[in-house]
Amino acid sequence: MLSPIIPHNLNAQACLLFDWGQVPYSQAWEIQQKLVQERRENPDLPDVLILLEHPPVYTLGLGSKLEFLKFDPDRTQPELHRVERGGEVTYHCPGQLVGYPILNLRRHLQDLHWYLRQLEEVLLGVLEVCGLKGSRVAGMTGVWVDGCKVGAIGIKVSRWITMHGFALNVCPDLAGFGQIVPCGIPDRPVGSLQQFIPGIEVDRVRAIVIAEFARVFGVEIVRSSESIDRWCVTLNIPAES
Repeated sequence: MLSPIIPHNLNAQACLLFDWGQVPYSQAWEIQQKLVQERRENPDLPDVLILLEHPPVYTLGLGSKLEFLKFDPDRTQPELHRVERGGEVTYHCPGQLVGYPILNLRRHLQDLHWYLRQLEEVLLGVLEVCGLKGSRVAGMTGVWVDGCKVGAIGIKVSRWITMHGFALNVCPDLAGFGQIVPCGIPDRPVGSLQQFIPGIEVDRVRAIVIAEFARVFGVEIVRSSESIDRWCVTLNIPAES
């Protein structure tokens, strides 16, 4: 049930995969910005998918309301970043698999609604492979299982180059979500795959996410050997934070 096959399509565009472990949010953010900048300057560069986990961190979308924080950011110390994606406040932590697609939508479809639905389709496909029935909620972005939101999506698109992306709660400690109103939705609980599949781990889900991303976007995944340390040296950012 948890052994996906990445489809092979000789006509598919290549998509580089950076499959990393736990990466501080600020590092991943800088790397995304660099990748986007490179693709603005040279649109022929291949698409990229970054998969990783983050240490505990809260992020606010560009227009997020501070009223959705249950802590005072001036008095307490949770790591908090306001970034350029859409959406409200969310929480990242180990056990949550985060995907950052850097795609040139000119190769796919220049339609933001379509792109959001495609990301949802990736997550819905992952849930199906895992034996779970996921669903959408009308008027909201993300995926749910039995009324619990297990997958969140927040994106930024500039000159049709994407950044930010999706977060799938596999087996995280959900306590951190109690410090916010996740995604600004007060009446729907956050959940995880672990609630429905005891013992499931992130590494078992990675391969499924990769396969479903390749299927939904019709790309050929090419695994990159570039490490996070190499990027830290290139961008002159600390290897740890």
